[in-house]
Amino acid sequence: MRGIILAGGEGTRLRPCTSFTSKQLLPVYDKPMIFYPLSVLIMAGIKEIMIISSPRDIKSYKTLFGNGNELGLNLSYEVQNEPDGIASAFLLAEEFISNQPVALIESES
Repeated sequence: MRGIILAGGEGTRLRPCTSFTSKQLLPVYDKPMIFYPLSVLIMAGIKEIMIISSPRDIKSYKTLFGNGNELGLNLSYEVQNEPDGIASAFLLAEEFISNQPVALIESES
């Protein structure tokens, strides 16, 4: 099984904090918010995960996680140019999904 984390959105309700970073990279208690949906996928036994984010923020996720080896994961990344929602995320990840079962977590709410 493969997992997708949709980590886009503009974070307008959290401005000015999100003027320079994604809200998923803001700390919630002791770690960036993105770690919570990531840990859900890990606890479900999913090791192949794609993170989909905006052109502005994708580099920050790559810097934070790299290829995922340090976490025992295989991470890949995809850019979503506009916040187009869940259906668009599945289209962007079509090759990654490759007819495998998939779980998607929308980390933007």
